[in-house]
Amino acid sequence: MGIHLDEPLHKAVGDRTAKVLRTKLDLATVGDLLRHYPRRYVKRGELTELAELEPGTEATIVAQITKVSRRPMAARRGQMLTVEVRDSADTAVEITFFNPRAANALKPGMVGMFAGKVGEYHGRIQLTNPDFEKFDADADDTDVDGWAGELTPIYPTTAGLLPKMIARCVRMVLDQLDTDLEDDPVPHPVRARQGLLPLAEAFRRIHHPDDWPEIATARKRLKWDEALPMQVVLAQRREALKALPAVPRRRVDGGLLDAFDAALPFTLTDGQRQVGVEIEQDLASEHPMHRLLQGDVGSGKTMVALRAMLAVVDAGGQAVMLAPTEVLAQQHHRSIVQMLGAGADVPVDLFSQDEAPAFDPSRKQVKVALLTGSQNAKDRRTNLLDAASGAAGIVIGTHAVIQDHVQFADLGLVVIDEQHRFGVEQRDALRAKGEDPPHVLVMTATPIPRTVAMTVFGDLETSVLSELPAGRSPIATHVVAAHEHPSHFTRVWERIREEVGQGRQAYVVCPRIGEADDVSDDGSELLSDPGQQRPPLAVVDVAAKLAEGPLKGLRVGMLHGRMAPDDKDAVMRSYAAHELDVLVATTVIEVGVNVPNSTVIVVMDADRFGVSQLHQLRGRVGRGQWAGLCLLVTESPEGTPARERLAAVASTLDGFELSKLDLAIRKEGDVLGATQSGYRSSLRMLSVIDDEDVIRAARDEAAPLVEADPELTAYPALARTIAVLLDPERAEYLGKT
Repeated sequence: MGIHLDEPLHKAVGDRTAKVLRTKLDLATVGDLLRHYPRRYVKRGELTELAELEPGTEATIVAQITKVSRRPMAARRGQMLTVEVRDSADTAVEITFFNPRAANALKPGMVGMFAGKVGEYHGRIQLTNPDFEKFDADADDTDVDGWAGELTPIYPTTAGLLPKMIARCVRMVLDQLDTDLEDDPVPHPVRARQGLLPLAEAFRRIHHPDDWPEIATARKRLKWDEALPMQVVLAQRREALKALPAVPRRRVDGGLLDAFDAALPFTLTDGQRQVGVEIEQDLASEHPMHRLLQGDVGSGKTMVALRAMLAVVDAGGQAVMLAPTEVLAQQHHRSIVQMLGAGADVPVDLFSQDEAPAFDPSRKQVKVALLTGSQNAKDRRTNLLDAASGAAGIVIGTHAVIQDHVQFADLGLVVIDEQHRFGVEQRDALRAKGEDPPHVLVMTATPIPRTVAMTVFGDLETSVLSELPAGRSPIATHVVAAHEHPSHFTRVWERIREEVGQGRQAYVVCPRIGEADDVSDDGSELLSDPGQQRPPLAVVDVAAKLAEGPLKGLRVGMLHGRMAPDDKDAVMRSYAAHELDVLVATTVIEVGVNVPNSTVIVVMDADRFGVSQLHQLRGRVGRGQWAGLCLLVTESPEGTPARERLAAVASTLDGFELSKLDLAIRKEGDVLGATQSGYRSSLRMLSVIDDEDVIRAARDEAAPLVEADPELTAYPALARTIAVLLDPERAEYLGKT
């Protein structure tokens, strides 16, 4: 019997070495070390005669050591070792080791093989710090050729720990590893169906491959070690949800929803109708709906959510919509009230697909309550009573809705808008407010690649709105390189004046709030001197400079998160009523805001925003009959990653393509690890960008496996792996998402 994956490393490599690996790389068990995969491989190269060596090439030589010498290094402490080797033609080459400890065993008279990059120093060919192997005098050609063509793994490491030490420890572990591992997490039937290697063989091939195809087959197998446990956890969650009871909320003929649909002055898109049917079927189930609704900017998700809420109210229940900001909650409330005919005083609909006549109050009506943290005591008390008594069929609010004293008479549906803005505990607290688990609809305007949806939101059914409603106008996006082309920067403000002159409006977005300072006449002080660092531009400063400078004479307003809620609401109402020409704001306008008259959005310091944020901001224009224009202003030099990111945003309006770019920039550890759950990602081999086929296949294997054996009693190795790779906190996170 050999060693197993869960055994401590000191049993395989000794106490001293195990301590180094644990301290430097947090590797504590045999399995930890074997899953510390090589980041690349180097092939030593063809055997080359000494006289044929060329600088800049990888080469392997066999020669006899004729001289070994040491001398102090000039630029730093320590010694370097110089080895002279000669071949049968008496051609000499110098080999230099700057870390001579590993080469101490090299002595004159030995025959050695050396592999590395050929260099040149003072006109002489040399190798520096090459890999080497000593050979006995009777070594044959097979030994030499095999070593020369070997693939050498290069491991990720840290200061004070050489890759060679890791490689040596891995070889020691592989030599002792049980060839028939009982702790293989992928069950044999799954391996057979998917054509996967046994785990021990996969470890051998990934760490000590004979050729490139062996690496490929090992990678295929080891991706399953990560994909299957993740999908099993999600499948277990789906099975648990199926067992929960829920009150069916079946559609009522002739109710609110029918009346609302009949009054719509526009036609729903095919996607909205299809998703509506899916949600209607979920709501009629005796088990709670858990559905993710994703769609690009302006695809009409909120219309879908409103129709679902009306269906629940028709069936005697209440619905709550949770919004991430007070501005968005107030706008959702205002829009829904107007569309349902209970708010004729609201001048402009900020979120619907059209500036349509309101829903006729004489036919059907539902009370819509608003709950935010900054409401005055009287309004808040009234709305709390309406929610608790059931008088309010729909409640819209911010985090204030989650507080313990907020109660509902019969909560049937929870709609979470912009799910990424809320912590899992907040979402779970809202779910707990129903006597029976409510149906849940999670919405995101940030398109999520299918692989991420299957991996992070795999316990939710997913609906996608890919079609934009009729009447949406195209949006042109341009990067404005302010330092490189000052005239283009000046043109930004001229362009806004032109749009305002034609009766339209514009947004200017800044990264921070800030404080006002000196005002310039031409807007040039908005820029820093080339090559100088400065703080991000601020709303307060930019609004003042624009109002007294390039936009002087226009009606310039300001909106940011430090303003009092009533002031924010008043500014948004004024802008929606076209009492302002230009709104200078933070990303408080990023989602939900819909003023069809807005045609231009200028994003200052655009390089300081993420890809998804820029795409969301761009979606604030082009929402009416006029084409939209998005100008991304930056001082980042051409060729930098920031400029490349902005160019990518400008190149496409496809939010799903941009979401892949965003994922690649932020790396998968952010999506699946610390940013989402607070814990380090366990994915080392699997890529949620590139491995859709593996993730999908693992999902297909996990579902029947868990359905037949929810507790994995027949698969103890898989259960143990889940416990290690997905710690309890992370599993809980996945369950709450």
